[in-house]
Amino acid sequence: MKANAREITKALDAPSGDNRLFLLYGPDESGSRSLAQRLVRAMGDGAEKIEIDSHQLKGEQARLADEAASISLFGDKRFIIVTLAGSGDDAMPAVEALMQAEVAGNPVVIVGGALKASAAMVKKLLAAPKALCFASYPPSSSDLEDIAVALGREQGLRLAPEASRRLVRMAGGDRAVMARELEKLALYLDAAPERPAEADLEALDAIGADSGETEMAGFTAAVLDGNPAAAAALTARLAAEGTDGIGLLRVLSKRVQALMPLQARLAQGESIETVMKPVFFKDQAPTRRQLQLWPADRLAKAADRLLEAERLIKQSGSAGALIADAETIAIARAAQRSR
Repeated sequence: MKANAREITKALDAPSGDNRLFLLYGPDESGSRSLAQRLVRAMGDGAEKIEIDSHQLKGEQARLADEAASISLFGDKRFIIVTLAGSGDDAMPAVEALMQAEVAGNPVVIVGGALKASAAMVKKLLAAPKALCFASYPPSSSDLEDIAVALGREQGLRLAPEASRRLVRMAGGDRAVMARELEKLALYLDAAPERPAEADLEALDAIGADSGETEMAGFTAAVLDGNPAAAAALTARLAAEGTDGIGLLRVLSKRVQALMPLQARLAQGESIETVMKPVFFKDQAPTRRQLQLWPADRLAKAADRLLEAERLIKQSGSAGALIADAETIAIARAAQRSR
């Protein structure tokens, strides 16, 4: 069955036997992962989480149904999260077996990417009365700020407008990153839904949220300014702090996309001073450098390469973070040759 935003959040926050499977998919994978975390929280800290990659279900038709029907060794709650690779066709026999099973007490969440409406997985589960399907699409900047405020409210935080804007910018729009920062902020302020606290820029500074934003800005600058050694060092540091390869590619892609309309205005004959006027003063120096190094055709090529790298990472059995590392260094070297 197809669910709207209110229905899917309500169902994930209070899972019941009415829904044995949730399919979370769409172009905004950050949104899908964020929704999956609602079920994780609802099940509680003591619940047993079973994580499965969809390619592991190939040739194991009964596994998903068995996991959904199994009782935890210690009698705790149990749930299953399946990460979908590609179209998920390999997992279809296991999904069908789950939907046909007589008993399936443990909820199953399938987190997929931008599946097409014609995909077998989507068609099958939209027609299944015991499944809920929801497609996430990338929100606008204002929507992301509203999301940050809502996530903060769940932690007992009342985010000031300037704090929500910085949080969105620092996280690159990734809701999972925002949620982690808000959890740290709630701990720092001793906030909870029953004892709310005000959260402003000073509080974000105190937990080092601005340092994360600074590191991300340093990462994009190292790559697009043509400094491969610094790019490699920052990539390793950010990965150690929990930023995955796709997250790094998306931050870099967002920066490339921001440069493209500025470069187009220069190509139309506008002066660099006019083009730079709406750019935040702290970003003006790196923006000038990068516009000089990256003409429109090379920006378009970089954008295509970043999208292709993300697609390759999502493939079953891919080299994962190594693909992101290689692509960022390749782009940094291309900029280095133009200096």
